[in-house]
Amino acid sequence: MGGKVQVVINVHKAALQFINGVRRYPLSNDLIKEGFCISPDELSAITGMHEDPTIFKTHGGINGISRKIKTSLEDGISETEIETRQKLYGTNKHAEKPPRSFWMFVWDALHDLTLIILMVCAVVSLVVGLATKGWPKGIYDGLGIIFSILLVVLVTASSDYKQSRKFMELDREKQKIYVRVTRDSKTKKVLVHDLVVGDILHLSIGDVVPADGLFVSGYSLMIDESSLSGESEPVHVSEEKPFLHAGSKVLDGTAKMLVTAVGMRTEWGKIMDTLNDDGVDETPLQVKLNGVATIIGQIGLVFAILTFLVLLVRFLVDKVMHVGLLNWSANDALTIVNYFAIAVTIVVVAVPEGLPLAVTLSLAFAMKKLMSDKALVRHLAACETMGSASCICTDKTGTLTTNHMIVDKVWISDVSKSVSCDTNINKLKAAISESVMEILIQGIFVNTGSEVVKGDDGKRNILGTPTEAALLEFGLSLQGDLYDKYNKLTRLRVEPFNSVKKKMSVLIQLPNGGLRSFCKGASEIILEQCGTVLNSEGNITPLSEMQKQNILNIINSFASEALRTLCIAFKDVNEISDDQTIPEDGYTLIALFGIKDPVRPGVRDAVMTCMAAGIKVRMVTGDNINTAKAIAKECGILTEDGIAIEGRELHDKSTDELKELLPKIEVMARSLPMDKYKLVTSLESMYQEVVAVTGDGTNDAPALRESDIGLAMGIAGTEVAKENADVIIMDDNFSTIVNIARWGRAVYLNIQKFVQFQLTVNIVALIVNFVSACIVGIAPLTAVQLLWVNMIMDTLGALALATEPPNDEMMKRPPVRRGHSFITRVMWRNILGQGLYQLLVLGTLMFAGKRLLKIEGPYADRTTNTLIFNSFVFCQVFNEINSREMEKINVFRGILKNWIFISILTATVLFQVIIVEFLGTFANTVPLSWELWLLSVILGSVSMIVAVILKCIPVESRKTDDRPHGYELIPEEPETV
Repeated sequence: MGGKVQVVINVHKAALQFINGVRRYPLSNDLIKEGFCISPDELSAITGMHEDPTIFKTHGGINGISRKIKTSLEDGISETEIETRQKLYGTNKHAEKPPRSFWMFVWDALHDLTLIILMVCAVVSLVVGLATKGWPKGIYDGLGIIFSILLVVLVTASSDYKQSRKFMELDREKQKIYVRVTRDSKTKKVLVHDLVVGDILHLSIGDVVPADGLFVSGYSLMIDESSLSGESEPVHVSEEKPFLHAGSKVLDGTAKMLVTAVGMRTEWGKIMDTLNDDGVDETPLQVKLNGVATIIGQIGLVFAILTFLVLLVRFLVDKVMHVGLLNWSANDALTIVNYFAIAVTIVVVAVPEGLPLAVTLSLAFAMKKLMSDKALVRHLAACETMGSASCICTDKTGTLTTNHMIVDKVWISDVSKSVSCDTNINKLKAAISESVMEILIQGIFVNTGSEVVKGDDGKRNILGTPTEAALLEFGLSLQGDLYDKYNKLTRLRVEPFNSVKKKMSVLIQLPNGGLRSFCKGASEIILEQCGTVLNSEGNITPLSEMQKQNILNIINSFASEALRTLCIAFKDVNEISDDQTIPEDGYTLIALFGIKDPVRPGVRDAVMTCMAAGIKVRMVTGDNINTAKAIAKECGILTEDGIAIEGRELHDKSTDELKELLPKIEVMARSLPMDKYKLVTSLESMYQEVVAVTGDGTNDAPALRESDIGLAMGIAGTEVAKENADVIIMDDNFSTIVNIARWGRAVYLNIQKFVQFQLTVNIVALIVNFVSACIVGIAPLTAVQLLWVNMIMDTLGALALATEPPNDEMMKRPPVRRGHSFITRVMWRNILGQGLYQLLVLGTLMFAGKRLLKIEGPYADRTTNTLIFNSFVFCQVFNEINSREMEKINVFRGILKNWIFISILTATVLFQVIIVEFLGTFANTVPLSWELWLLSVILGSVSMIVAVILKCIPVESRKTDDRPHGYELIPEEPETV
């Protein structure tokens, strides 16, 4: 009785839910007008994370829902309906956070504490100046400081605003993902943002599901929903449980899916709507330099306090000696305010806020250039880390090779033929019987992960992995007219290819009622499952040990010619129970294929470039070891001292054996995902290598994630591989990886150049003002002048030095090792040498300038101070040129190609002329004679002679490499003193 009552309650609940559902999701007039019978909110509810199968069944299941949204499960939707569906059901885009306006960046820049203090000083200076000097002379000092502050704020805000725009562009590039859909009976690739409700979407291993939807058909579909549900167990999706959610990943199998919710109506979209983007994370170099900036800022603060105290004490002593401590005037207050402004400005100059700006500028500049060179940098840190890479573990297929495979040789029925042209294919047809040909063609067409589709031009195209496409293309060249016939055979079970089993299997229903299973995959694995072989008449004969050895010899001969080998076999089955899997043994061998993938042009040169740069290139592939060795030798990866091993050998080695073996490994064949993972982690932990890893499959994700730099292939790569990578190689080309390393090194070196330049300015500015305050009692560089110098060395210096493009010399240096000090001995030599020269020049002008140059008259002091300021600025202009090369004497190489550098130098000189000649009232300068202008330029230019002398001073910049033979790296760069 209780059971019957429960059934009644459940039925009642279901009825109420249906009634409420109808009430809750009314159809809009637009939907009714277009002939749609279900609302977008109701569709979204059907596939929600708390999906209710009752609603799904109420609508008539997958067939009922497809009718209500006017979709054919076989032919898809029409291209002409796209705009209508986007209007009614939404677009597949998530709501973007509105971009910050320029004025918001200005507001942020105004919140800088030191600038706020300077503003207060400026206001006090205005009030006191007006009270003592009257209008308009009383406002000049205060307005000068305010004008300088506004200039600093505007330039800083402009730089930050431009960077935010660049990062937004990068984010949009990252979202350019293509998916396969069926529209107008044709399978085609479309951008993920162009998906609409009603699309028939194709899913395969490694894909990230881009929208919510329902399972239509497929095999062994396993989905990882951990990013949505938090459950680590994979979910099996089938016709019984057809719900698929955006953001989940395809772990195994293939499927077609009906899209029912897109964009913000998906479960993933609802979650993303609750998250706020906090901006771009700081890179390791930025974090390191922020620490440097903090230390320098603290030193500057000490200097500022000491300078202020010295000036104040001298002022008070002078006051006591002349007018008395109790006799105060407004001028005295103005003097103390000016002392305080100078002290605060010293802090502004000392704090190198240009360091993080230089890193951001350099990275953004490199990222923009790399994007045009077919590399999309997903994480900022990867760009700088790639410059330190000492090892690249690269895939073979698609990276070193062209990724367009063709069947080059075939062994079938004891006949080995080259099939690289139509004539040879005709010879193959003549050499084997019709029955053998029939089984071969059937096996190729039914046991494949690829498909033949008609393009818009009416031609047949093949969609799928390169290996699968090569086999299918070969089958079509033999008997393409049979494709449609065999493709319609019922597939009872399918086991898609995976990296563990290294094979694909299928069980089909034959037209005569029997069952037949086909398997194809790695030659050695398939051969072990075969006990018989198909002879030239089409008869099944036992496979003797001698025959098996002969076939192994043929496999090795194919592999030695750099051919990838695959075997295909079949087995007729009488019956199979529901709980049985596809048979694993007792197969009959049909054929052996040798598939060729030519090496990309320029790969050998790129490998040689890496070796010259101290970057060890290792090839990690799932191919036969002979094939791998042949390709590695052709690419220049496998050397006389190097060794090639199979992945399983790594696990048999002890720690000591592994440590001795690792440096010599140049090729790892037959590698499983965890073999690649172990190689990467061992290199990182045992030898502190900075490892870059390339990958294209879902199986590469662990190694990509664990490596220092993960490089995913943009063409052949799965979405899971791309998601776990730091950089996406858009053209799948190894030469592009070398280009990333070049730009990574350029970023690191550019930041070093900028730090060398800025620390020189910092040291000189701090010491000049402090020493002058202690000895003379005044600071020769005023607050406005120091703010201008701050502009030169921070924002303008960052723009000039951080945008230097890479040169060939960079790839002749060793990589920067882990834990390596950022400021090298060479840098310290240049900083201290240039600093001493500038201090000598400015000190001479400060203490003996008037006497040596015979500067006289009422403006003698201001003229001398203006000359000091002008000479100081020109020293920085020429030192900026010196900083282009830290060790090479020729600092002008390539300077005319860098228009940004030339523009900034020109702008700096022009502004300096304007400040000295026309803004003297604000900058506390006086116009200089042409002789003094010439003297300033000469004193600045002599710094270039000093730079040449410094570069001739030997500095211990090499350290012997303590790693074992096999790396052959150039010794590393110098450490800091």
